[in-house]
Amino acid sequence: MGMSLGDSGGKRRGGAKPVMNVTPLVDVVLVLLIIFMVVTPLLTKQLWLNVPPKPEENSPPPPADVLPPIVITLAKDGVTKVNSEPVAKDQLAARVLGMVNARPDKVVFFDAASDVPYGQALEVMDVVRGGGVETLAVLADELPTH
Repeated sequence: MGMSLGDSGGKRRGGAKPVMNVTPLVDVVLVLLIIFMVVTPLLTKQLWLNVPPKPEENSPPPPADVLPPIVITLAKDGVTKVNSEPVAKDQLAARVLGMVNARPDKVVFFDAASDVPYGQALEVMDVVRGGGVETLAVLADELPTH
């Protein structure tokens, strides 16, 4: 902080007047700006998302000899099913990995009921990914019931 010792018209009533020196303030603000500019790109996280193309209206049905997809469903009551067959969570990873290794496409689909807690759904997905499944596709639409 600086002080002005200038004359105030010949009268010395107030003495020295304080004057703010803004140079250190500007220096600190510029240093903080540079730090934030350098750090901000490092804070971004990437999520790779593969969106399939929109299906054509007149697309032919799949051949009859095609293997059905592997679909893991998580029901509202916490029951985990693989292709509509209940599986315990401790056996889930080994069961799905065995099914995936027998397939050429290596894709597993995951669907959860709309009222399942988010953490519970992530726990099942982590178990599957921890078991060695590389491609886990989350279904966005409701599965048709047959």
